Amino acid sequence: MEVIDAKNLIVGRLATHVAKRLLRGESVTVVNAEEGIISGSRTYILAKYLHRRERKSIVNPARHGPFFPRRPEAILRRAVRGMLPYEKARGREAYKRLKVFLGVPEELKGAAAETVVEADASKLRVPKYMKLGELSQLMGAKL
Repeated sequence: MEVIDAKNLIVGRLATHVAKRLLRGESVTVVNAEEGIISGSRTYILAKYLHRRERKSIVNPARHGPFFPRRPEAILRRAVRGMLPYEKARGREAYKRLKVFLGVPEELKGAAAETVVEADASKLRVPKYMKLGELSQLMGAKL
């Protein structure tokens, strides 16, 4: 089982890296999900995610999705799911091997967490970003 620390990593790039590992058959655990970064201006990010959250189905707005999460670990899981062929058995099996946590759980305290160099926030040309935990709080999540 691979443990990846999401602190100061760009969420989209992290999601692609994790999805590739999952499709190879590895089990991946991501810790510190609330420390992940979404690049862009704060107003644009918040508007985009609130729009996704409030979007309703034309058929029956009360019951049908798409359902979009508020919590940071669920947002990260959803980003990884978007990179997988989730509609097929191979993608669903890969998705089941993914675990995402807020902070570091007790059973993983001593484990060596690696980082993804390609997804580091220092790669951003313009330092405009927002952390997942901050976005979740603005969307109304109770952390």
